[in-house]
Order: sequence, then structure tokens, then C-alpha cells
Amino acid sequence: MSDELYHAELVARAHAGRSRGRLAKPDRSATLDNPLCGDRVTLDVALAGDRISAVGHQVRGCLLCEAAAETIARQATGKTRGEIAEATAAVAALLKEGAPAPVGDWASLAAFQPVHKIKSRQDCVLLPFEALAKALA
Repeated sequence: MSDELYHAELVARAHAGRSRGRLAKPDRSATLDNPLCGDRVTLDVALAGDRISAVGHQVRGCLLCEAAAETIARQATGKTRGEIAEATAAVAALLKEGAPAPVGDWASLAAFQPVHKIKSRQDCVLLPFEALAKALA
């Protein structure tokens, strides 16, 4: 199961995110912890009007949390709060209900489909999305 869960695409995404870092002057930030596993994520957002212009992140956590934060950093630029809410709902449905991955800009969420089978790891993926929602609230 670990090979299926921690496949090459997620490993590469997590490693790429480790060099991203926080934004120098974010408009909004949020930090969330998962006390069950020890993950901690801080997401910074720069805004241009009603759209996200940049995302930075700092993750102290597992590979899944790191990969999710990097997915957000890659895909959230240019999106509105509403589009982020839709993506968050899509990833939650994918993980919790086994729904298909969205198409379009957020199709890369499909990489997290194996997490659906392991309930204890779902919150690791959701934590960065929840931090983003908190930062945008």
C-alpha cells in the first residue's frame, strides 16, 4: 500500500515544495496543526483584488501534507475565493467519498486518490486546504 500511496508524482511534488518557503509580505496567513499526527502548515497568500497572486508555505509534516501544500502553491495563483472553495470541496469529496478528481486546473488532485483508502491520512492532505480557507476568510 505504501508504494501506491507514496507514488513518484507525490514524492516529487513534496520535494519541490520544500524549497518554496513563505512569502516576504503576505496579505493573509494562517497556521494550522494536526495534533493527531503532528503536521503543521503555514500558508501565506498575496492578493490582487479578489484573486490570489502568490502562495507561499512552510510545512513541518508528512509527505502528503507537503505535497498538498505544493499543489495549492502551483494551482491557486489567479483563483478567487469561490474557486478555492470549489477545489477544497473537490479534494474533500475525493478523499472522503472516493469521488473522481476534478478536471481542468485542479486535475492534479488525482494524485491524491490512493489516500481515499486510508482514512487516517486524509487529514494530512486536507490540512493545507483548510489553512488556505482560513487565510482567505
